[in-house]
Amino acid sequence: MSSHAIDVKVNGAVGTIVINRPQRRNALTRSMLAQLGEALGDLHLEKRVRAIVLTGAGSAFCAGMDVHEMHAAAKLPETEKNQEWGDTAEAYCELVVQMMQLPKPIIASVNGPAIAGGAGLVLASDIVIASENAQFGMPEPRRGLIAGVVAPLLAFRVGGGTAARLLVSSSLYSADEAHRLGIYHELIDEPRLWARCAQLGEECAAGAPESVQLTKRLLYETIGEQLATQLSVGAAMSATARTTEAAQEGLAAFVEKRKPEWK
Repeated sequence: MSSHAIDVKVNGAVGTIVINRPQRRNALTRSMLAQLGEALGDLHLEKRVRAIVLTGAGSAFCAGMDVHEMHAAAKLPETEKNQEWGDTAEAYCELVVQMMQLPKPIIASVNGPAIAGGAGLVLASDIVIASENAQFGMPEPRRGLIAGVVAPLLAFRVGGGTAARLLVSSSLYSADEAHRLGIYHELIDEPRLWARCAQLGEECAAGAPESVQLTKRLLYETIGEQLATQLSVGAAMSATARTTEAAQEGLAAFVEKRKPEWK
């Protein structure tokens, strides 16, 4: 399956999903969340595909949810606005859970900055290979928002203390720092990035599919048994945060390219 915003390719045992909206730094719309889910489902059913590479087009991996779409939703009547934001947060949470429950390994090929919801896609992947310009961060508080879904996933990956620092500071961190923290498993030169990810995909394909599937179940259904509940709670809190005055100001400031004025 391919669309104008999500491209899917298959090369041997490796399927590649490309978030293809470089003019907006691959920011995710509601429609794109659904398309990503469909792409993952298609590659799940494709028997020859034994591993999946997820990457972005252009100079960014993914800048998170489309702030312009979120800002437009803020102008809807109250009931419609709350419903829209709740549905979006739930759709993003479902995508993250789908990635973790997919029986085939997902390799994030982080070709550029992975921000906010884009950082969540990285954390939901099983293996992460990044280029040296692949920044990482959750800047939501600077927009009056919270990283509701990403927060428990980050704590699961790197521990509560490190997660608190990254989340509360809302700063962008270099690829070197993300690698040091264990978020990026390997750094590599940009020209060799996809080839390295494809190589890892072939290595994953050398294992028995049943063994790989059971391994992922072990990770996310036993070791991370509380994670699904935490992600659902985080999605609800994220939707709630979008209804605040701080969110309205933060989103407006971002769209208008000015500093927010917090009360």
